[in-house]
Amino acid sequence: MPRFVKLKFASPPNKLMKFGVIVFPGSNCDHDAFYAASHNLGQPTEYIWHDSRSLGDVDAVILPGGFAYGDYLRCGAIARFSPVMQAVQRFAAAGGLVLGICNGFQILVEAGLLPGALIRNRGLKFICRELRLRVSTTHSPFTGALREGQVLRLPIAHGEGCYFAEPRTLDELEAEDRVAFRYLDNPNGSLRDIAGILSRERNVMGMMPHPERASDPLMGSADGLGVFRSMLAAVEAARLVAEVRP
Repeated sequence: MPRFVKLKFASPPNKLMKFGVIVFPGSNCDHDAFYAASHNLGQPTEYIWHDSRSLGDVDAVILPGGFAYGDYLRCGAIARFSPVMQAVQRFAAAGGLVLGICNGFQILVEAGLLPGALIRNRGLKFICRELRLRVSTTHSPFTGALREGQVLRLPIAHGEGCYFAEPRTLDELEAEDRVAFRYLDNPNGSLRDIAGILSRERNVMGMMPHPERASDPLMGSADGLGVFRSMLAAVEAARLVAEVRP
C-alpha cells in the first residue's frame, strides 16, 4: 500500500495555500510556474532565490524548468549544491510538497530526493512538442484530483529527459505505485515509458512534461492544472484532518 508522510502546511487555516517558486540562475520557466499557481489556481505565490537558506511560510515548493547554472557539468549537478536546496531537503523531510518540473526533476534526482537519472534523449536531440501521457496513479498529493488512466496533453522541452534507473529501482517504483505518469508516445527513450515519479513518502514528485505550460485554455490545453489542483486539495484535506484531531 502507498504510504504518506504527514503533510506540512504553513499558511493560515483557510482555503488558501502558499506556493514558493525556486529561481536558479538559468531558470526560464519560473514565471510560467508562478502564473499557473497564482493566476490559474488563484493561490498566493512567491519567488525564492537560489541563495536563500529558508523557504519561509510556504506550503509547497516548485522547482521550475530551465537550465540552472547553464546545466554545466550535468543537468542539475551544480544547482544541487545551491544553499536553497538544503532548505528544500529539510522541507521535504518534514512533509512539505515539492514538485520538480523538467530541469527541476533533474535537480531533485541530483539531490537524491528522487531515484534514478535523467540522461540524453534517444536520438541525442532536443525535443520541444506537445504529447500525451497517462496518469498511472492517483494515490499522491500531485495526482489525487485526476483519474487513473486519464490521458493528459502536456508539452515537453528537453534534451536530457530520458529516465534511467537500474532494474531493481524500476521494479521498486512499480511495486510501490510510485510511477506518476507514463508517456503514450515515448519521445526520449525513458525506461518503462516513465514521465514522472514519486518519492517513497509520496510528497516529492518529479516530471519532465510541463503542467504549468498547459494550465490555461489560451495555451491549447489546461490539462496541467490538474496537478496544481491536486496539490491544493491535498493541503486542504491535511488541514481538515489537523483541525478535527484533538
